[in-house]
Parts: sequence; structure tokens; C-alpha cells
Amino acid sequence: MTLIEQPHLSGGKPTKSGLLADKLRTDILCGTLQPGARLNLDRMREQLGVSVTSVREAVTRLVSDGFVEAEEQKGYRVAPVSLDNLVEITTLRVELEPFALRAAIQNGDLEWETGVMAALYRLNHTDRPAGDGAAIEAWEIAHNQFHFALMRGCEMPLLLQFINKLHNMNNRYRRLFLSERPGQRNVAEEHTAIAEAAVARHLDEAAGLLAAHLERTGTTLHKLLAERLQGQDRC
Repeated sequence: MTLIEQPHLSGGKPTKSGLLADKLRTDILCGTLQPGARLNLDRMREQLGVSVTSVREAVTRLVSDGFVEAEEQKGYRVAPVSLDNLVEITTLRVELEPFALRAAIQNGDLEWETGVMAALYRLNHTDRPAGDGAAIEAWEIAHNQFHFALMRGCEMPLLLQFINKLHNMNNRYRRLFLSERPGQRNVAEEHTAIAEAAVARHLDEAAGLLAAHLERTGTTLHKLLAERLQGQDRC
């Protein structure tokens, strides 16, 4: 499982365009393709050895996901970052993820509980020392798996798909900014508190802890992005 490979919400063999979309999404999430960068479809086709159709299908998928923008007469570019976009992503996550967690707590069985605690154990035992790219990638995978283990029991696939899109978009901001300046919070303690409240079936406590966790991350990212944008304005 790669960094941005998503929790599988449906089966099916990946297509060339799907694999290419995953690669481009990874490059965007990791900052290899910077916000606002132009995408040359012909060059991508030549470099990757795929058809024009596959390239267009992949880019169209990323437009739908919010990672790429189509500009009339100008082609495609990586979607820019903005404070308004980050605020909207955070607001929607704070509304939808606790809602999904509440449903998961009500519907989840022993297998769901086991999945949550196993994902927590994996996450809390995965270190991410600064400068160690492989370790950071492993932590990102474990982090994504934990958040979706919490909500997987909600039994609402459309909701999970939308949350998955928001999670990816938020990951982009977190990867671009927090990777350079890791926070001082005890995130492992926050994750543990959420998981323990969830499997104990404490609806209000678990939902409140998750909402607070998401809001803290959003506030930190907002501050870092604002500093970056102010620095660009001074240049």
C-alpha cells in the first residue's frame, strides 16, 4: 500500500488511468508537483509511455477529486492552496467525521473494535523521525488506516467516499506544511483517547474528541499556511 493508496471501498482491478491518477495524486500530496504547477499532458504521455486517453482520464479524475484545475484554453494545473479552501475542508471534516464515527459506534461489531485497536497499535508503534522519508511514509499509511478504521463501521459507503476525498485534500496541506515544521502536540495521546472512547461505545465523548483533534490540526495548518502566504507577499 502506497502513501496515498486509499482504503478500498470497492473492488476491481486498477486501470492504467487509475494507476496514473494515483501516481499524480502522490506527487501532488508529497509536493513533487507544487500548487499552481502546469501539467503538460503530452510530456506526461511520453515520459510515462501511456496513451493520451489514459492521461486525460487520470487528470479528469484528479479534477473531480479537487487536486487539479482545468483552465479554458490553458490546459490543466495543480490546484492552488488557500486559506479559504483549508477552512472549508476542516469545517466539513469536523461535521462529517464525528457523524460517521457515531454511526460506526452504533453499528460496529467486534471485528470493527478489533480493527480500530489494531490500527491504533500500528500507528502508535510507527515512528516518523524528521528527515527519514521512508519512516514518514510508513506513518502516513498507518495514520490514514487508523482514521478510516474508526469510521469503517458506519455502513455508509457514499459518506466514506466523500470523507476520503476531504481526507486526501487535508493530507495535502498537512504534507506541504507540517512535514517541515512538526507540531508539538501529543498526537498519539489524542488518537488513543479517541479509539478507547469509541470501542467503549461512548458516543458523545468519542465524537467530541475526534472533532477537537481535527480542529487542532486545522488551526495549526491555518497558521502555517498564513505565514507562508505572508512571506510570499513580502517577496
